[in-house]
Amino acid sequence: PDGKRIVSGSWDKTVKIWDAETGAEVCTLSGFSTKVTSVAFSPDGTRIVCGSVECILKIWDAATGAEVCTLAGHSSAVISVSFSPDGKRVVSGSLDKLVKIWNAETGAEVCTLSGHADEVDSVAFSPDGKRVVSGSLDKLVKIWNA
Repeated sequence: PDGKRIVSGSWDKTVKIWDAETGAEVCTLSGFSTKVTSVAFSPDGTRIVCGSVECILKIWDAATGAEVCTLAGHSSAVISVSFSPDGKRVVSGSLDKLVKIWNAETGAEVCTLSGHADEVDSVAFSPDGKRVVSGSLDKLVKIWNA
């Protein structure tokens, strides 16, 4: 968010934080048993959310590299993740055709949004945090109240 760091997820089961100016690796986060499919910084840059093939999300402290919480509830790979504009919620999209909204502080599932006929490959909050948009292989883009 501040333009100084970049986060990446990899099929080598790691998440890396990079210095955007020098390209140097700052930190490696480990804790997944399979491929990491999606990563995002919180709006204030203090946390990172990651989705993986193992059907879970993890939230990390971006400064210390400590795992904050694990979010479990999808029945298939998590393909897309994003923080809400206020950083209090996370949205995820999965191969299980579901969109889930989570409490980013506790890891609790807030709600499940169902209605896609195929995998959900992209999710995001609206700028005001009141809606979630999801894109799916069913060729539909859905807008949900968050």
